[in-house]
Amino acid sequence: MKGLVIGLAAVLLAGSALAAPAPKLAVTEMSALPVVERKPYDEAANAPAAVDAAFARAKKSHKRVLIDLGGNWCGDCIVLANIMALPEMKPFIAKYFEVVTVDVGRFDKNLSVPARFGITKRLEGVPSVIIAEPDGKFVNPGNVSALADARHMTPQAVADWLAQWAK
Repeated sequence: MKGLVIGLAAVLLAGSALAAPAPKLAVTEMSALPVVERKPYDEAANAPAAVDAAFARAKKSHKRVLIDLGGNWCGDCIVLANIMALPEMKPFIAKYFEVVTVDVGRFDKNLSVPARFGITKRLEGVPSVIIAEPDGKFVNPGNVSALADARHMTPQAVADWLAQWAK
């Protein structure tokens, strides 16, 4: 039993050592969130090429890739984009991630991007966020749709969720 407890503690400590501390946000409530990004997704972009470019940048920078799957019609997607645009968040995001936004329309566009990571069923919601290593290893399976209700989270909770994947 003692060995199991020590092993579990080592796993928990190793996992927490990889995560970066989230920045502390001045905006504490969604009602105070400034709207900077109104249409964060380029509907005409070549999404597979943009994802490939993000992975190429990640290989050089040794950062993880953050793939934000969503649509300009989605309130939660716009909230996420605006949290990521906060002055406290921008340098944090830039330090740990190569970010690429992918317009998935109304769940009918660019679905080859999530399929690269084995997500072949309809996305559970948007925004869906895929975190991957520069070599393409999927880091957050099972947690892709955690921010699909971003507008009902605090900005700090969103920052904390993103920070757990930073390394």
